Amino acid sequence: MEDERAAGLFESKITRSTLLRRGAAAGAAVSLGGLLNAGSAFGRGSASLETVRWISPRGTLQVMDDFNLWVPIKQGYYKTLGIDAKLIAGPIGDALASTKFVAQNKADMGYPSPGVLTTSIDTGVAVKSVWDMISGQVFDFALPVDSPIKSPKQLAGKTIALGSAGWQVIVDPMLVELGIDPKSVKYVNAGPQWTQAASEHKADAALAWEGLRAQLKGQGLKLKYLIGTTWSKFPSNVYSVRASDLSDASKKDLYTRFLRGVVMGLEFARTNPRAAAQITYRSLPDLAKTLKPQLAVDSMLELAHAYGTSHLRGQGYGFHYAVGWANYLKVIKDLGQTNKQLKNSDVFTNELAIAANKTADVARARADAKKFKLDKDFAKTKVPSTFTM
Repeated sequence: MEDERAAGLFESKITRSTLLRRGAAAGAAVSLGGLLNAGSAFGRGSASLETVRWISPRGTLQVMDDFNLWVPIKQGYYKTLGIDAKLIAGPIGDALASTKFVAQNKADMGYPSPGVLTTSIDTGVAVKSVWDMISGQVFDFALPVDSPIKSPKQLAGKTIALGSAGWQVIVDPMLVELGIDPKSVKYVNAGPQWTQAASEHKADAALAWEGLRAQLKGQGLKLKYLIGTTWSKFPSNVYSVRASDLSDASKKDLYTRFLRGVVMGLEFARTNPRAAAQITYRSLPDLAKTLKPQLAVDSMLELAHAYGTSHLRGQGYGFHYAVGWANYLKVIKDLGQTNKQLKNSDVFTNELAIAANKTADVARARADAKKFKLDKDFAKTKVPSTFTM
């Protein structure tokens, strides 16, 4: 394996949720020893439940992003499915941990971006995606509110602010998809103030993403957005497992049950978004230091809409779109982000996602959501009538 080459490609990339500073002071980094102490992969948890350890790429769990996991944990769905789900914040500074630790049998399921997933596979890390969390683009472009730019194709020749030089590997494929030569764009590494650079007209645009827009609004930044899901067919972060596990019937069954819980969590949120937000928010007390309940709801709704992309198109949750992935794999090969041309079959399978959607106890999740009692804070929050997932 070429861990050094793979790590080098992403060494200057700051993970998207880290920069939100949501509870970063909680000390989310974990050591390898801490991961090992969490229990052996496919070990037995409490009451003989099978343990599945899910590892985040962020270095923190103090975000609204994982509501689809907190709901089945707190509502007891995973227990019913025979699973003890353990959520682990991957170590800060190791962009490849969410694939590398899975391949090394130190975690069971990771949440890598397409760039990390494909670079890992290209360098010999034997993992494969079983769930496309957002079957489309999670990244957006933020613009000054008075910008004359109305189409992402107008970014050709413009200045784009990034939080890290390493983010160029995210934006380059997006520009190619738009028919823009990345060399025509000037990137500005503006550090943690990269979105302010756009709002203050120090750049024509800035990279953004779903879940971040509500946060920036709460900070008072005046921005408008080119929403990636409206024009990009490229994929976003996935849930990946060891490729070898997909040849083991018992492990495929375990992962399918885990994904059933994800489906139930998403259906719960679809039925009662405020309840899903409350469950997540109350599960992570450090969030209260940086997010008010309404802002937490708003952030979750952006993500929930994106998580429902393939469901809204009739394929169920977590579906990988073959055309989007094939185009993405060609673009990153042409850009030199992978050494070889990867095939869809090297990268993902839809088998488990399809099975999970067909067998999840959606009726239970919907019924629980309808009868869920909101606390006084979340009872005051609002969900736009236009929300869909």
